[in-house]
Amino acid sequence: MTLTALRDDALRVRDGRTEVRLSLPWIRALPLASLLDATLHLDGEQREPLIALGPRRVEVDAPSAEDAWWYLQDRVVFEIPDAVAPGVHQVSVSFRLEIPYLPGGPDEPLRLPFRFTRELETNATVMSVSADVGSAA
Repeated sequence: MTLTALRDDALRVRDGRTEVRLSLPWIRALPLASLLDATLHLDGEQREPLIALGPRRVEVDAPSAEDAWWYLQDRVVFEIPDAVAPGVHQVSVSFRLEIPYLPGGPDEPLRLPFRFTRELETNATVMSVSADVGSAA
């Protein structure tokens, strides 16, 4: 069984921006630097998001410089500067997770590929205890 990275409330529009909130599809917390080679597609179009860490924004290919942790209940926020229209959109994310404590070969850690695609409604309301990685709340 694979844990989903795109929960029902993963697609948000706030302050004229689109956010895709990515859940951790692994069994325990990992450093944010474990997120590798992330890509995002909205309605079939590849987008170039930034990762929102509270008030800061970092390139999606640069979380290795961050010391934040990605806990099971929390989400990594991919942010796009323009807002999608309200309604249902197809969201697709792919990435690799580096599992630093498991060997993937003689000289490297395990790196697992993931791909998730779902139709999601903007600003769906779901009861959740999730916080955003890097936020104070």
